[in-house]
Amino acid sequence: MENKREVIRLRTDYSNWEPLPVQEVNSIFSGISIDWGIAGGWALDIHLGRKTRNHSDTDIVVFREDQHVVYQHLKNDWTLFKAKDGKLSLWSADEYLDSINSVWVSRDSQSPWAFEIMFMDSEQDNWIYRREKTVQEARVELFSTDENNVPYLNPAIQLLYKGGAVLYKGGAAQIREKDSQDFLAVLPTLSVKEKIWLKESLKRQFSMGHSWIPHLE
Repeated sequence: MENKREVIRLRTDYSNWEPLPVQEVNSIFSGISIDWGIAGGWALDIHLGRKTRNHSDTDIVVFREDQHVVYQHLKNDWTLFKAKDGKLSLWSADEYLDSINSVWVSRDSQSPWAFEIMFMDSEQDNWIYRREKTVQEARVELFSTDENNVPYLNPAIQLLYKGGAVLYKGGAAQIREKDSQDFLAVLPTLSVKEKIWLKESLKRQFSMGHSWIPHLE
């Protein structure tokens, strides 16, 4: 129990993960009347209907405007840490996270990380891609649901997040190997419309080009 242990307000154990299975996360979040879905590599595997690789964490996306609903739903059983500038600090009940995009969740302040919540931005009925705000999509187009009623982020949206998260080394943009693997695994399942949307979205973010664009043409 939390009250029997010292409360740690700042954590640095970034690799201390014991991620919850997707079905357990679904059980936790299915009782919240907000839009949410499984994200990351798990979202793509749910779309494919098979596990393509090991996943070191479990990601969930919610809209930023719903953050207090999420906090109230989780606060009694979970401890929530906001991630900013490479630091993980305790998220307090009265704090609105307007620029922080990620919250890590554990049973208490000393337990392994169980899942990560990521905030998405929106305006009226549209989702807004925060790395390039001209890229938008209707909120109703964001999620699908599998045969077990698990909501997940649609593949083109998820691949944009992966393809847009580049690292720069020696002046060149590099994509994480696992993200490129995910892209190639999912590419054959994308519709023509999804390929066009993803291609045009990457072009908006990367005016000098992106290594995935030739595969989408």
